[in-house]
Amino acid sequence: MTWIAPGELRLNEPMRNHVSWRAGGMAAQCYAPKNREDLVDFVCTRASGEKLHVVGLGSNLLVRDGGLDATVVLTHGALRSSTVAGTEARGTVLEVEAGVPAPKVARMAARLGLAGAEFLAGIPGTMGGALAMNAGCYGSETWDFVVSVTTLDRNGCIRVRTRADYDIGYRHVALRTAGSTERTAQHDRLPLEPDGEWFLAARLAFPEGSAEHALQRIRDLLARRVASQPLGQPNAGSVFRNPAGDHAARLIEACGLKGEQEGGAEVSRKHANFIVNRGDATARDIETLIRKIQDRVLQECGVPLVTEVRIVGKPLEVKEIA
Repeated sequence: MTWIAPGELRLNEPMRNHVSWRAGGMAAQCYAPKNREDLVDFVCTRASGEKLHVVGLGSNLLVRDGGLDATVVLTHGALRSSTVAGTEARGTVLEVEAGVPAPKVARMAARLGLAGAEFLAGIPGTMGGALAMNAGCYGSETWDFVVSVTTLDRNGCIRVRTRADYDIGYRHVALRTAGSTERTAQHDRLPLEPDGEWFLAARLAFPEGSAEHALQRIRDLLARRVASQPLGQPNAGSVFRNPAGDHAARLIEACGLKGEQEGGAEVSRKHANFIVNRGDATARDIETLIRKIQDRVLQECGVPLVTEVRIVGKPLEVKEIA
């Protein structure tokens, strides 16, 4: 992966360098803030009509081959602080910035003798992404442990919000608007810009436990992950959300789609809810394979699969030869 130096703004930056699928088009601009203050200053100086998208490790993202007419802000190198912030009724509170990789939080909590954070070792992204989609695995979800979050809006305003400010569900987090009580509709293409605010940091509370037990559980979970997921090939984790009472991988495998290929993209033979880049996949290959899976599962099983990954940008225009 090609990194951008802190404080550097690049034009026409290939997003394949910044997403785990290693495929996709270019962003009109790409900026890597030096720290939180630099991020706030950068946001405040952008023109009001300029589209901004905040990206962590790009582990849940596909940018179409035609690119993204926006400025991408990469937070993984800037928002990297994680500290013990005190205690509250639910346990010890860790304050973690959005650019911190989720597995690092799992290890930090374990070494402090805290329980419950081990599942974060299985999330291949930053805490900002985990907060934005309520990422989870092995029976736990990110927002189960959130005390409060710090956010930044398009005008540079920083706020501290609590769980009560959000509608939270399975792979779903939305800022409540005045008078809203119902969850917004879940679509298979979600915006990168959640309700005009981005997560800068979160306070997470974990109960006391055993460091030895927590570290062993992390080792066990990582061993399960290595055994069941295609970690040796570029991928974006689980492509589809699990339908109620079922698993997307089971449905995909039942339709005989393991190993199905589209160009350089392939349904993993190791885990059917993963699509891997065999080395030369385009974003179009990956998205076409996603739609093929959705069509087949709907036709044969009657179940509409909803994507967990986010798909943004515009398709590459193909010019016909006269």
